[in-house]
Amino acid sequence: MKGDHHMILRVIAKCLIPLIVIYAFYVQFHGEVGPGGAFQAGVIIAVALILYALVFGLTATMRAVPPWFTRSLAAVGVMIYAGVGFWALLSGGDYLEYQALFGEPPGEHHGQHAGIIIIEIGVLCAVSGAMTTIFYALAGRVAEIRDEDW
Repeated sequence: MKGDHHMILRVIAKCLIPLIVIYAFYVQFHGEVGPGGAFQAGVIIAVALILYALVFGLTATMRAVPPWFTRSLAAVGVMIYAGVGFWALLSGGDYLEYQALFGEPPGEHHGQHAGIIIIEIGVLCAVSGAMTTIFYALAGRVAEIRDEDW
């Protein structure tokens, strides 16, 4: 683009956004053994989309990741979380009792590990979808009072 004063910013953002998303997945999958987890990873993914919107514009971001997708992602995340809880109930355990998911005897932890990972994926989806949806709602508002009216 001729006269594009933000070319360096756009190039740097294109390099940083994939690294931010990779870091989010690192936080997601290492959250059970270190600081972090699904909530933090979901917020980091939302931050990558917000950075994209700040650099390339809200309209371009909504074309790349439509609002219906972010709302659906949040809903799917909540359904995954609740679904694991009801799966444990239907398997004869308490809500979110991970050992009941696969009918493991006491002392076994394979089902607990799998249950936690599924829950963490649900939380990641719910948080990233909700945070991006909230950003879309706030960033898309039109000011009711013009700046000149102040």
